Amino acid sequence: MNLASDDGNLGEGEALPQEDGRWSELLRPDYLAATVTLCLGVALFAFNEFFVSTALPTAVEEFGGATLLSWAVTLYLVFAILGGAVAANLKARFGARGTLIAAAAVFVAGTFVATAASSMPQVLAGRIFQGFGEGIIAAVCYALIPELFPPRLVPKIFGAEAIVWATAAFGGPLISGFLTEYWSWRAAFGVNIPAAALFVALVLAIVPAKTASTAKPRPIPLMRLIVVGAGILLISVSNAAPSVVLMAAALATALTILWAAVETDRRSEHSILPVGAFSVSKPLGTGLWVVLLMPLAQASGSVYLIYGLQHVWNFSPTAAGFSAAMMAISWSATAIFVASLRSHDLRVKLMAIGPALLSLGLAGLTFSIASDEFRLIFPSQIAVGAGFGISWGTLSQLMMDVSPRGERDKTSALLPTLQSAGYAIGAAICGLTANLKGFDEKASVETIHGALLAVFVVACLISTVSVYFGQRTVRLAAKGSQGRQRKAGTPRFDETTE
Repeated sequence: MNLASDDGNLGEGEALPQEDGRWSELLRPDYLAATVTLCLGVALFAFNEFFVSTALPTAVEEFGGATLLSWAVTLYLVFAILGGAVAANLKARFGARGTLIAAAAVFVAGTFVATAASSMPQVLAGRIFQGFGEGIIAAVCYALIPELFPPRLVPKIFGAEAIVWATAAFGGPLISGFLTEYWSWRAAFGVNIPAAALFVALVLAIVPAKTASTAKPRPIPLMRLIVVGAGILLISVSNAAPSVVLMAAALATALTILWAAVETDRRSEHSILPVGAFSVSKPLGTGLWVVLLMPLAQASGSVYLIYGLQHVWNFSPTAAGFSAAMMAISWSATAIFVASLRSHDLRVKLMAIGPALLSLGLAGLTFSIASDEFRLIFPSQIAVGAGFGISWGTLSQLMMDVSPRGERDKTSALLPTLQSAGYAIGAAICGLTANLKGFDEKASVETIHGALLAVFVVACLISTVSVYFGQRTVRLAAKGSQGRQRKAGTPRFDETTE
C-alpha cells in the first residue's frame, strides 16, 4: 500500500500498485482470520443500523415509550460518529488490539443493557454504548485493512467490506424481523453478544499487541468532539421540530456548528481530521466530499422511497422492500466485479462513474414519481446500487493512498464516520424538504406525491455535486501520481500497463 507524502500526493517514487490478488486468497489460512475479523467488525456496525427499525416497535408494544422510538436510532448514530472520530487517537495511544477489545466490551455492555431493558430510557442508554463502541470498531477495522493485507489484496477486502454494507441494508431488517417474530425482540439485540465474543477472540489471534513507544500520546480533543456531537445531534432531531421554520433553523445551526468545528480542527495542532480534508485542491479533500455527498443524496431513497411505494402506489411492505433489495444486490454484484479487475488504474478511472450512476438512478426515481410510472423505480435502484458498488471500495483505498504520511489512520477512521454523517445530514435535508411540501402521516396522496418529487429533485442536485467532486478526485490523483512518477522515472499514471 502506498503511503502518501505530506503534501497529500503519493510518496516519493512510489507508483500506484498493480494488484493481481484473487478472491480465493482471502479464504486461505494466512488471511482467513483477518478477513472474517474485519468483515465481522464492520458487519456489527452495519447490521445494527438496520436491526432497530424492525425490532423496537415490538419492544414499544411491551413497555411503551413510542415518543422515544426515533431516539434509539439518533443516539446510536451520534455516538457511533463520535466513536469513529476518536478512533484514530485511541489506536495511536493503545494500539489496535487494545482499542478493539475495549470498544467491543463497551458494545457488549450496551447490548446487555438494551437486551435486558424494561423501559425505553434503558434501551436508549444501551444504544449509546452500542453506538460508541461500534463506531470505534468500524473505524479501526478500516484502518487495519492495509496493515493486515498485502497491496494486491486491498481491493478485494474493500470489495468485501462494500458487500457487507450492502448485505446489511438487505439482510438486517430481514434477520431482525425473523428473530422478533419467531422469538423475541430481545433476541434481535442479543445476537450481537456471541458475534462480539467471536470478534474479540479473532482480534486476540490476529491483531498484534501494541509495541512500547516513547512518543507522547496526543491529547483527545474532547471539546471539539462535544461540539461535533452536538451538531450531529441537532441535525438528527431537527425533523422533530414543531414547525418548518424551527426545523430549518435547527438544520442551519447544526451545519454552521459542524463547519466551525472543521475549521477549528484544521488549525489545531492535534487534529481529528487528516491534513487536506475537504480541500478542493487535493484529491483527499475532494474524495472525502464524495464520501459525504453520495450517502447524503441516497438518503432520499432510504428514508422515503419505500414509504412512497406503499402510500402512492399501494405496494405491500414486502413488494416495497424489494426495491431496497434490488439496490443492495446491485451494490454487491458491482463491488465484486470492480474488485476483481486487476488494473488499479482502471478501477480508479471507473470510480468517477459511481457518482454519475447514482445521479442517473436518482434522476430515474425523480422521473418515475413525476410521470407516475412505478416500473422505472426498480432499474433506477439498480443504477443507484451500481453507483456505490463501482466506486466505494476503490474510493476508500484511494483516500488512504493520497493521505498525508502518518495520517492514514485518521483517514481510515473517518470513512465509515463520514458515511454515517452523510446519511444523517441527508435524512434531515430530505425531511425539511418534505415538510415544506406539507408531508405528514395524514397528508393526501397528492401531497405525498408532491413531497416525494421535491425530495428527489433535491437529491439529484446533491448527487450532481458529487459527480463534480468524483471527476476532480480522479484528475487530482492522476496529476499527483504523474508528478511523483516522472521524478522517479516510472511510467505515467495513465500509461501503466499490466
